[in-house]
Amino acid sequence: MSRDTQLKERWEKLVDILSNQFSQGEDLDLDAIIYLIGVQELGKVHREFKKDEKLNLMHIAICRLLEPYGFYEFEYFDEDGWPHYRVKEELPPLKAGEQSVLMKEAIVNYFLEREVID
Repeated sequence: MSRDTQLKERWEKLVDILSNQFSQGEDLDLDAIIYLIGVQELGKVHREFKKDEKLNLMHIAICRLLEPYGFYEFEYFDEDGWPHYRVKEELPPLKAGEQSVLMKEAIVNYFLEREVID
């Protein structure tokens, strides 16, 4: 099975699992899944977030997802428990499709590590 086919199958399985758990029958999109990862990484799952906090949650998720690729490095948790990362290497310029594939691959790897999918 090609790498692209395997990624596509794992992505679809993951979207199905997460959509069934967190959505009312609608498939979650990439941004929604990134947001869920941010909430998971923060560890404060049972609270409402303001708009700016939601953006920060997505930033946390992106940093965490791209950390294994060498783009970010975890630094510390602040006094409110929010994780902070520093840029290790700037992301190369990517076309929209390439960016989407990179994020889907990173998300699939994140959930493989947590044994949500195989």
